[in-house]
Amino acid sequence: MNTVFILMAQYGAQAIVPIDVVCRDYFPHLKTDKLLAKINAGEIALPLVRMEKSQKTAKGVHLADLAMYIDQRREAALKECEQLTGVRLG
Repeated sequence: MNTVFILMAQYGAQAIVPIDVVCRDYFPHLKTDKLLAKINAGEIALPLVRMEKSQKTAKGVHLADLAMYIDQRREAALKECEQLTGVRLG
């Protein structure tokens, strides 16, 4: 399964997904400003794309970076599951 293709279908083949949409879909427990703070603090390893150098510019996440982040989180979950159950999934 290719996460990039799934995200392309989800977001209509947009290269950059607005940060508020990423927050809504994948971090619903956070407000957008809190997600941005966590990204800027290095707590969430998700590169932000700024359309201009201005601090007030639109921010988003490249589709490939979001896919990689999701895949890394999945790998961590699979590893944890294997440690708990002794069963290798994926």
